[in-house]
Amino acid sequence: MKINGKDRKPKKEETRTPRIVRVGVIQHSIAISTDKPITEQRQGIFEKIRYIIETAGDEGVNILCLQEAWSMPFAFCTREKQPWCEFAESVHNGPSSQFLKEFATKYGMVIISPILERDETHGDTIWNTAVVINELGNVIGKHRKNHIPRVGDFNESTYYFEGNTGHPVFETKFGKIAINICYGRHHPLNWLMFGINGAEIVFNPSATVAGLSEHLWGVEARNAAIANSYFTCAINRVGTEIFPNEFTSGDGKSAHREFGHFYGSSYITAPDGTRTPGLSRIRDGLLIAQLDLNLCRQIKDKWGFTMTQRLNLYAESLNNAGKHDFQPQIVKNN
Repeated sequence: MKINGKDRKPKKEETRTPRIVRVGVIQHSIAISTDKPITEQRQGIFEKIRYIIETAGDEGVNILCLQEAWSMPFAFCTREKQPWCEFAESVHNGPSSQFLKEFATKYGMVIISPILERDETHGDTIWNTAVVINELGNVIGKHRKNHIPRVGDFNESTYYFEGNTGHPVFETKFGKIAINICYGRHHPLNWLMFGINGAEIVFNPSATVAGLSEHLWGVEARNAAIANSYFTCAINRVGTEIFPNEFTSGDGKSAHREFGHFYGSSYITAPDGTRTPGLSRIRDGLLIAQLDLNLCRQIKDKWGFTMTQRLNLYAESLNNAGKHDFQPQIVKNN
């Protein structure tokens, strides 16, 4: 991993060879206006993103992650079910998975594809889901967004609720990876659980706009890398998306057709807290970092955060806090 133009390499070990993996993250804007037919909007994004994925493949990227709901505009602010629900698709056979399988097999890379999922098995319900496609072009699993925001225009519970897949870690050819989707980055215990399940790289595909939590953007994924001794990859979409109909948020603002600028600024952080520069706030981009996963264990040995955590103590306290008759542990001044 290069920081300020210098290689930051783990120390050479006698009993393990380096575990080198090249990771890529993509941020991009939508391709055409949101008043065009759904199929045209999606195909426009496919054609735009094709060249970026091919560049990643040519550069030898092993694991590639796209932004949250990458194959559509982030239309959840509108509260309109139509036409936006038409973007929802099957994990295994939907157009996004079919499109990406081609590149996974061509370049031998693992691809993480965050989409709007249509679960036909369970009553056509909709989820915010990250699909993991392996280097053979097979869907090996999925993870559904654990935390759903209800903040101004980000009231996504109109479309989907909190996920039911827990905190899965996917053991791939190139390492153990997990996906903490967007708003989950605000919840430290969400990051913690991926680490407990053995993640070495946690991706945070997001869609967040200026003026909301940008001052936290460069902090949260970096803090998570430090606290959990794994690599983190923070990915944010870019651009301003304008919708055909005005919408309001119940926050006193007048009706509007767009809800801010997605500021990109994607970056990658190592377990020792060093990080790459961020991508542009206004342009599409591909960020590639070469990581040595041996650093995860080296940092655990050095700082001892995993060794000194008190999971049993936390579990007991959290169990008590979840009870209806819970009383905070406060010593009062009598």
